[in-house]
Amino acid sequence: MKQEIIFLIVAVTIILVGFLAWVCSRYKKCPSDKIMVVYGSIGKNKDGTNRSAKCIHGGAEFVIPVFQSYAYLDLTPISIQVDLKNALSRQNIRIDVPSRFTVGISTEPGVMQNAAERLLGLQLSEIQELSKDIIFGQLRLIIATMDIEEINTDRDKFLAAVSSNVETELKKIGLRLINVNVTDISDESGYIAALGKEAAAKAINDAKKSVAEQDRDGSIGEANAKMEQRIKVAEADSVAIQGENEAKMKIAMSEATLKEKEAEAQKIATAAEKIQAAKALEESYAAEMAAEIARRNKEQATLEADIIVRAEARKKELELEAEAKAEQLRRTAKGEADAIYAKMEAEARGAEEILKKQAAGFAEIVSSAGGDANAALQLLIADKLEELMKVQVEAIKNIKIDKVTVWDGGQGADGKTSTANFISGMMKAVPPLDEMFKMAGMQLPSYLGTKAEEAEKSE
Repeated sequence: MKQEIIFLIVAVTIILVGFLAWVCSRYKKCPSDKIMVVYGSIGKNKDGTNRSAKCIHGGAEFVIPVFQSYAYLDLTPISIQVDLKNALSRQNIRIDVPSRFTVGISTEPGVMQNAAERLLGLQLSEIQELSKDIIFGQLRLIIATMDIEEINTDRDKFLAAVSSNVETELKKIGLRLINVNVTDISDESGYIAALGKEAAAKAINDAKKSVAEQDRDGSIGEANAKMEQRIKVAEADSVAIQGENEAKMKIAMSEATLKEKEAEAQKIATAAEKIQAAKALEESYAAEMAAEIARRNKEQATLEADIIVRAEARKKELELEAEAKAEQLRRTAKGEADAIYAKMEAEARGAEEILKKQAAGFAEIVSSAGGDANAALQLLIADKLEELMKVQVEAIKNIKIDKVTVWDGGQGADGKTSTANFISGMMKAVPPLDEMFKMAGMQLPSYLGTKAEEAEKSE
């Protein structure tokens, strides 16, 4: 029994150690010259799609058994010989461009993912053929947009265009361009050779021209040197004589200058004494003037301070008086406004009471007339007839009419006398009584008569 337990413990230990060794073996380290691509169940991208692979360079990754696997991409540079023949330039001249390209798998994150998706599992020869096809197409495209002179003379521009276009296309499959080397460019028509001969002839002619110019410059320089020699000797002699004369002149001038300086020194000394005395007197005057100005400024400041203080006090007094008057006016105005308001309110109430009494009286009159408004109106007019007659009599009582004399000359053409025509015209000039009542917004009472048309309609 004891042996069986020991055997069981040893077996479990062996299994655990083997399992741990197997788990540790799944932790894969990526060499520096390779890219480790882990594929299988990787996870999802930011947009929710499944990730095809995970690329690791210069690190390590735990590869989950069963669910994941891994492979390596070699970063060793790949050299590709590209012998492009009969490529058509922009001038429709076919040229041969032999070149060698060096490419390799890129380690940029996005480009490395492209390499994992498009190059994993391919042989080196297959990668070379795929890259060569891309390079051939881009070379032909670039040459078709350039002149032969640009391709042949400006190699930097040509190589920059090739590198830019080719690398852009290579990144799509996960590669990057390391180097481009164009060995030689030739054409079947001999255009490039003719350009070379033209350049050589031009260089030879320029060299010959430079030699002739140098010979000419040498002869001219020799003659100029001899001329300058003679001129310099003559100038040296004249300078020597002139120097002797100037030396003698300087001695005389020096003596004269010495005497002049002594006289000037004496003059300056005398002037300096006078100037110092004048400055002392000037400084004394200036000090007295400054003292006087200071005293005047002090007195002026004192006077201004007194005036300002008095003005401020007066200003404060006036402000207080103005505030008191304003408060008194405000109270007076408020009292008057309250009195006017009370008076107007009393008048309004009185008018309201009068109107109410009148309305009540009118209502009683209409009620007395049996509810007939016309009858009530007739009663009101009958009640006021006496006053109306008094007003009319008062209007004409001062007019004195002693007598009325009418001269009539006989009958007119229509059989009427002149007096009749005068009275008839005067009566027509007076508006009918019914129309006057209507203009006043009233109706003529029925006992004064009605129009014939209205009588007929009522019948």
